Amino acid sequence: MKTSASGRAHVLRAAFLVGAAGIAVAAPSVAFAQQEEELAQPADDRAGSGNEILVTATKREQTLQDVPVAVSVTTGEAIQRAEIRDLKDLQTIVPSLRVTQLQSSANTNFIIRGFGNGANNAGIEPSVGVFVDGVYRSRTAAQVNDLPNVSRIEVLRGPQSTLFGKNASAGVISIVTEEPQFDLGGSVEASYGNYNAIALKGYVTGPLSENIAASIAGGWSGRDGYNKDLGTGNRTNERNRWFVRGQLLIEPSTDFKARLIADYDSIDEICCGVVNLKRSAATSVIEGLGGKVTDAAHPYENVVYSNFDSTNDIKNWGLSAQLDYNVGPLTLTSITAYRKSTAVTAQDPDFSSADLIYPIGADVDLDTFTQELRLTAEIADKASILLGAFYINEKVNQTGELKWGTQARPYANALVQSLSGGALSIPALETAFGSYEGNPAKYAGQFFKATTGNDETFGLDSEALSIFGQVDYEVVPGLTLTLGGNYTKDVKDYSASIVGSDIFSQVDFNNPAYAGFRQTLLYQGGLAQQVGAAMSLGRSATAQEIANFAMAEPVAYGQIDTAVGAYAAANANNAAVNPLNPLKALQYLPQFLPVPNSVEDGHVSDDDFTYTIRLAYDVTPEVNIYASYATGFKAASVNLSRDSRPFAADAAALGSAGLLKVNQTFGTRYADPEKSKVYEFGLKGNWGVASTNIAVFKQEIEGFQSNIFTGTGFALANAGKQSTFGVEFEGMVEPTNGLTFNLGVTYLDPKYDDFKFSAVGDLTGTRPAGIPEWTIVVGGQYEVDLGNGDKVFLNASYHHESEVQIVEGLPGYLSGGQAAALAAAAPYTRTVDDLSASVTYAMDSGLEFSLWGRNLLDDRYILSIFDSVAQPLSISGYPNQPLTWGGTVRFKW
Repeated sequence: MKTSASGRAHVLRAAFLVGAAGIAVAAPSVAFAQQEEELAQPADDRAGSGNEILVTATKREQTLQDVPVAVSVTTGEAIQRAEIRDLKDLQTIVPSLRVTQLQSSANTNFIIRGFGNGANNAGIEPSVGVFVDGVYRSRTAAQVNDLPNVSRIEVLRGPQSTLFGKNASAGVISIVTEEPQFDLGGSVEASYGNYNAIALKGYVTGPLSENIAASIAGGWSGRDGYNKDLGTGNRTNERNRWFVRGQLLIEPSTDFKARLIADYDSIDEICCGVVNLKRSAATSVIEGLGGKVTDAAHPYENVVYSNFDSTNDIKNWGLSAQLDYNVGPLTLTSITAYRKSTAVTAQDPDFSSADLIYPIGADVDLDTFTQELRLTAEIADKASILLGAFYINEKVNQTGELKWGTQARPYANALVQSLSGGALSIPALETAFGSYEGNPAKYAGQFFKATTGNDETFGLDSEALSIFGQVDYEVVPGLTLTLGGNYTKDVKDYSASIVGSDIFSQVDFNNPAYAGFRQTLLYQGGLAQQVGAAMSLGRSATAQEIANFAMAEPVAYGQIDTAVGAYAAANANNAAVNPLNPLKALQYLPQFLPVPNSVEDGHVSDDDFTYTIRLAYDVTPEVNIYASYATGFKAASVNLSRDSRPFAADAAALGSAGLLKVNQTFGTRYADPEKSKVYEFGLKGNWGVASTNIAVFKQEIEGFQSNIFTGTGFALANAGKQSTFGVEFEGMVEPTNGLTFNLGVTYLDPKYDDFKFSAVGDLTGTRPAGIPEWTIVVGGQYEVDLGNGDKVFLNASYHHESEVQIVEGLPGYLSGGQAAALAAAAPYTRTVDDLSASVTYAMDSGLEFSLWGRNLLDDRYILSIFDSVAQPLSISGYPNQPLTWGGTVRFKW
């Protein structure tokens, strides 16, 4: 499902007419070329540009040209000119990166080369590792605006487990900010844009003494939501966040340096509007109760419906210390960090103005301690050695609830009547079940009672240690062999407990006590069906039609009555034909078996050795090539959700221990580790006025941790094997002084080599959804020198993703078989055509004025789709952000 503002040819023309951007692609693409005399300056006096930009992708400083790794680099200048506010925006200029933020402001998923996971479940650590100034961020709200003076963002593609010790099986995003300076400087800026967007930011740095420099920064950004909630009258997808960040740089000698960082940020927003994409009978029932949902035919009207505003109250703070000490030829680096994150979120999960579900909420508390030690050395100009260790200790505590609202009972009653053809109702079921158990009043008024549901408590203690090392040895002049290895041991202890008070979900429809009730229903249903067939009605007969048929055709009626009666008596205890089976779709909250228990110990431990082998050769001073083979590892992830269920393999042991619950369901408590490998060939060229990076690769992940929303929770499962063949091109050219063009192209051909047990059945041999075949980023920058020290910068960037199916299938349709689940998702596709641009007037005095726009074509598409919560056969989705524009005033000194 896609709405496009214009044709692709028009989009391409628009991209170049705006001036085309230095904010375009990765590696060379976002780093602007400079004049030759600038490139001749010492490295310490310039940040670098093109393939001369300095990076630390291999944890030591090299130029992009010299580092034999597939890495995209976005400079601080590109971030500023493009008005990139968070990591979601970064994907518009890095073609192999995709960033999604769906359920709340705290949940962000990073995908590199089609691989990535980790959002929406606090027990799942991401496959793409995120580091800020060398500190691992196990969870992130994808903010960049709380990181003042970003020097660069490096996106390392492919497994990086050898040097980045924690869960880098798909890649790494490394954000590097500027250190405090010993010269007084700073900046202030203010922005205003549509939707009443306001951003304020300030930064000051300077010396405190001869050997100590400091910096402090702070900022606030706010914006009205771009979605109008017609249920509450307020707006969603707003912005309200602030930050403060302080640093100390201590350099008592040339051999020792300490960098101390403290930061705090806060988010308090109404977020993440959802629209209806497909109606069902449940939609009409909601409307019959006076509720409303969005028009499925017009998903981009920027309106949503809910009966209460969402809560996204997120706090993050942290302390880190990096110590660098030179001892002769050796350099010792220590990075110690502690981070604390809390997220209180609540949402109206039925996404309608009806009060079906009381706020579904979660309170997540995350404590993370990390310690990294590295020792590096250069030996006789022939070898570079790096040895290191990484330790992480993390605790996750999560509580939550899912409760029925005041209209859940009449809503469920209407669904029961619909599913039973009017034969049953909620009060009738309560009376029948109670009567057959000997107490007709036992369940009176209890089914779908307001405020009943789940009270949830989850916990996870995780500890991991990695020992790693790498050697780069120059075999002959220009030919370097790299050997690297990493051993990781990861241990997790987890707990999960849910107290369920949803009585309807606890009823066993196969209870022997209900045999008489089932027999009666089978008889009544069979009689109506057979009489309808005899009368050629094409449907079941009504009670009056049955009576008329019995009067008119007593012999035929007697035969049908006898046969149906015998069938009902014989099958009263046959679970396969239980007439109550259709009502299982409404047993949303089955009883939960707590873990640990006498069979499940709530403990998982993994270890693995990963390695890298690489040959790099300087063909000429301008051209380098490399070939590499690398493996990656990501430890087991724990399912901290209401869909955490015992493994089917434990069913017998749980039964023997008497632990099985009524309506016991099975699934996963955790997903086994991911193991990845990549074969890659790369070429890097730098000719001054032009540079290029090319990578051709085959990447595989065994046991990819798939986390699919099922309508009430998340199904965590391992894909047997997922592979991708890909080609990445990034190029930059400066045809004339001040004019730079960039092009980035990524081609991906992914496949599920083995995925038998996905949430929608066997997907082996199919193409994973959500991974575009082609991603193209084209842009440029034109710098005009006005001759008096003032300059004008024109920037533009066009980002295109070819059409792709959004998800493989929808579990809510599995009652019709796998084919139905796959067919339900097939119509929903996404194509991206995103044009961004800016113009900046920079005065020699340090004063700057910018006008900018993002998604200038107002290209609308659906980010993700899912089974609507508690609405059988309805489909919901998250639309993308519309066009935004604004202006910024900035002063630097």
